[in-house]
Amino acid sequence: MMKIIHRIVLSAGLVFGLSLSVAGWATDRVLQSETGPLRVTEVAHGLDTPWALAFLPDGRLLVTERPGRMRLVARDGSLSAPIAGVPPVHARGQGGLLDVALSPDFGTDRTIVFSFAEPTAGGARTAVARARLDLERLRLEDVKVIFAQNEDPSGSHHWGSRLVFDRAGNLFVTLGDRFHSRDRVQALDSHIGKVVRIRPDGSVPADNPFVEREGARPEVWSYGHRNVQGAALHPVTGELWAHEHGPQGGDELNRVLPGRNYGWPDITYGREYVIGTKIGEGTTRPDVEPPVTQWTPSIAPSGMSFYTGDVFPQWKGNLFVGALKFQLIARLVLDGDRVVHEERIELGHRVRDVHEGPDGRLWLLDESGGRVLRIDPA
Repeated sequence: MMKIIHRIVLSAGLVFGLSLSVAGWATDRVLQSETGPLRVTEVAHGLDTPWALAFLPDGRLLVTERPGRMRLVARDGSLSAPIAGVPPVHARGQGGLLDVALSPDFGTDRTIVFSFAEPTAGGARTAVARARLDLERLRLEDVKVIFAQNEDPSGSHHWGSRLVFDRAGNLFVTLGDRFHSRDRVQALDSHIGKVVRIRPDGSVPADNPFVEREGARPEVWSYGHRNVQGAALHPVTGELWAHEHGPQGGDELNRVLPGRNYGWPDITYGREYVIGTKIGEGTTRPDVEPPVTQWTPSIAPSGMSFYTGDVFPQWKGNLFVGALKFQLIARLVLDGDRVVHEERIELGHRVRDVHEGPDGRLWLLDESGGRVLRIDPA
């Protein structure tokens, strides 16, 4: 019965998202915010379910499309042909080609990493590959999978998956619980519902928290996560911060600390879809790291970026979170590790990714409209 209810909810969500894609809006809009008027400019359109963006040194953008394509977006907004060499993806439900990030040494090694739902004989799993990006020939060379979840359950939801390099050059990979596999989230011998930390070649850093623990996967950095779709390094502390989807309430923002348990599915503010019954044993427990903040009702967060630029001096140190369900960006004002204020800037479209650009502007991916958007002062 519970699985049937879950399918109904997920199907309704997909239909709702598709219905939004037909609603257009003007290329430029001016929105009011607490810190002054904002101009939202359409930089590019015509993308199919864009999931992630990365800034290239020459000013172009590298954008992933969930069906399995990767494209360049030029400064004038034109789209390249699909980049060749992307491996096959499980493009079903929420699965497909997901995040992309440039190597810290991209200027010399032209290396990128990307995550995707990798089809397997048993189903599919979240995997991460590295490749050399040939910008002239528009192709990926020397593609190599450097990480894959050790389980491949059936189903097409809750893959994670964000990629963040830490200051030492290690790679954080966020992973989902695959929706029907939440019984494996608390198990340290599984990658389900974890954040893992690997070296760029896929090897395990010696200072990972569970390297010496018998029966634990050495890649695991933290556990007890449901579906992490936003992650970024704190610009001052260098810590990983991430948010995750809750079920009908209980979306969380967390400081993702080594070896910590974040509770799912035992400790959560969320409830079962449709029927609203309690999940787990409560909202707090001494051995579970509490969230920095939580959203009930759920905003369905996706994408996240700390703001450090000068274009919006009043935003310095703020954290921006995209929202799929409420079609907005949330601006979080922080005092240390506390959220002291939240402003919701409504856009009317599902925001899949959020980045501060090298130009100090805020850049967004509008999943429902297939657009790249930029926010400037008006």
